Amino acid sequence: MKFICAKNKLQEAISIAQKAVTGKSPMPILQGIYLSAKNDQLTLIGSDIDLSIETKVVAEIQEEGSIVVDSKLFGEIIRKLPNSSVEIHTVDNNSIEIICEKSKFTLIHMDADEFPNLPNINENMIFSISQKILKNMIKGTIFAIAQDETRPILTGVLFEVTDEKLNLVALDGYRLALRSNNIDNDNTINAVIPGKTLNEVAKILSEDEESVKITFTPNHILFNLGQTKIISRLLEGEFIRYNAILPEEFNSQVIAKKAELLNCIERASLMAKEGNTNLIKFDIKEENLIITSNSQLGTVVEEMNIILQGEELQIAFNSKYLIDVLKIIDDEEIILEFSSSVSPCIIKNKENSKYIYLVLPVRLLNV
Repeated sequence: MKFICAKNKLQEAISIAQKAVTGKSPMPILQGIYLSAKNDQLTLIGSDIDLSIETKVVAEIQEEGSIVVDSKLFGEIIRKLPNSSVEIHTVDNNSIEIICEKSKFTLIHMDADEFPNLPNINENMIFSISQKILKNMIKGTIFAIAQDETRPILTGVLFEVTDEKLNLVALDGYRLALRSNNIDNDNTINAVIPGKTLNEVAKILSEDEESVKITFTPNHILFNLGQTKIISRLLEGEFIRYNAILPEEFNSQVIAKKAELLNCIERASLMAKEGNTNLIKFDIKEENLIITSNSQLGTVVEEMNIILQGEELQIAFNSKYLIDVLKIIDDEEIILEFSSSVSPCIIKNKENSKYIYLVLPVRLLNV
């Protein structure tokens, strides 16, 4: 194998493929990146079996071939090289030479035949969505996945295609995040993608309107970004029927300025950090919201103007869950809906239903 490639292009491709290499695999071959030089293209693949990422980069191929090199060391070497053309070729003793200007490295490589094949996915049932929209949908839900493995299905995000709409749903038992977007696809699909996969997908997706093509099989999802393909296994099991959790009625509706509410809660949470409860209390009045928190070190009272329709209410929350939601909402004004002091709070926007968030309250003896 022998090829020449621009250093910055090679470095970018390595960075993408590395996102699937965990370094924790019992199979040494999976701590490597697969390189294949063929037809004026260099293909790089990283995999941990559950997640595989393939990306292609233009290169001058002088001799075709394929090898596997240690992901971490290879990535570090290329990153530190001068910003110039990099020549890589195989030499005897299972090694490659990496030459760039006056730098020369020799690196042991592994046998490419030992690298596992990517799952074979027939890209016939596809839907497309803008990379920017999908990136925002993932960011708007991923924070609400469960962090412990006691219920593995909740460590993923539900991809639900229904009524020409894509819904992404995450929940962890304390809060629920739902993002929706219209798509041109009338299929019905239910699949749960591991949160780890979507974290990496979000890093690779661009901020522009280019499309990403998505294909589902019974066991895998494929994200096709053109030069890069991301394949992940799906989580097994039934996701919770989230629609049954969302309240249909409310007794109190609050319209509030998002930025002001976030600032008030963040200041109140400074006093709530003692212990792990992050407890803050809402006292919802007709024209204002009073947010309080106290600890052994002191107390804090925040007050802001709101518009209330319905009943006055006292309710308490873990401030972290509210802050997580408010930080990823872009709207100036939001709606909060309450049924009682022990029922979930629903947070949504005024104009449409692109998102719905649910946060469970903390029960208080005196509320």
